[in-house]
Amino acid sequence: MSGSPHPIAILQTVLDDACKIGVFPAAQAIVLHRGIQVFGGVTGNVTGDTRFDLASVTKVMSTTALFLRLWTEGKVGPDTLVSRFFPGSPVGDAGATVADLLYHRSGLPPFVPFFAQALTAHPELLAATCPSAVRARAREEVVQAAAATPLAAAPRARTAYSDVGFILLGEILSRVAGAPLDTLFSRYVAEPLGLGARFHRLTDFPADATPAPTGATRPREPAPGQEGLWKDVPSAPTRPGEVDDDNAWVMDGVAGHAGLFGTAVDVARFGQAVLDGCAGGAALAPGPLWHRLLATDALVEGSTRSMGFDSPSRLHSSAGHYIGNTPPGAVGHLGFTGTSLWVDLRRALVVALVTNRVAQGRQELRIRDFRPVFHDLVVEALALTDLQQGKHG
Repeated sequence: MSGSPHPIAILQTVLDDACKIGVFPAAQAIVLHRGIQVFGGVTGNVTGDTRFDLASVTKVMSTTALFLRLWTEGKVGPDTLVSRFFPGSPVGDAGATVADLLYHRSGLPPFVPFFAQALTAHPELLAATCPSAVRARAREEVVQAAAATPLAAAPRARTAYSDVGFILLGEILSRVAGAPLDTLFSRYVAEPLGLGARFHRLTDFPADATPAPTGATRPREPAPGQEGLWKDVPSAPTRPGEVDDDNAWVMDGVAGHAGLFGTAVDVARFGQAVLDGCAGGAALAPGPLWHRLLATDALVEGSTRSMGFDSPSRLHSSAGHYIGNTPPGAVGHLGFTGTSLWVDLRRALVVALVTNRVAQGRQELRIRDFRPVFHDLVVEALALTDLQQGKHG
């Protein structure tokens, strides 16, 4: 049997096949099991070092991780009031807390096209030579607009995934720590965990910003469901390496909801830090805080959310049928560009998948079918490997 291919080798074939039929132009995947990398795959015109726009995986790798670290230092906590930082805001006046933002139960709507007003007021943002003062002014205007957003529901009444809430959360953490988010991420997350991930700030644009492409124009085309939300907005070609999310883009590329670029290795290392933290490793925070962070929201019935993270839904989960199917379950997050992280706490399993599926248009949604198949194959391959080792070990 020594000549037989390793069962997990099928993952490379699946990645290649998906790339060939156009599910995504490029992808990387890393699988860690019990702290050991058991698979690393790349497909498309990229290498293992190519950074991908991680989109909303930023919410866990940067914003949630920074909250955890600042919570450890006693600078902020779940019960910290939003009104302390945004007095007079609808979400603040309603008594929302930082925990409400993290659990996506603040009552704020999922999405508001803040970039449309920013580009109308400051069309010079479209130029690579836009003055830094203009970008800073536009960024502050977006933060204030997010704070002024009317609530769609009362806090703690329901769960509704909200970019708006994480825009505010990112600003709260920045103000608490007295430094920009990208500086905080580098200092408190990337350096301790050995990550190469980073934000691409437009006013300090990295010379080596050659990540997997995501789009050619600014603003991007509406995502499914966003049609008609803005019109008559100035547009122009966009530089490679600029964040795909338009709201993060008008925030100078640095925001609490999106903006991070990294490899599958970076995402997997962060996932391993989650497992290590739960086991008592203190690179970011002590174990008890990790366990509190990852506990499912007990206030909103049926919520799959923990603080910052999501957990697999009962039906049609992107994590597939197996990940998280036994206590204590799994945590993870998706990114709009085609990225994801899932961490199975029982199996000590980390699956990082990063793609640039939006490069072919935001209507390309086959990633939704691909993710659960890929994750199921990971677990099945590992189970088969264990059987073979038990049989021949």
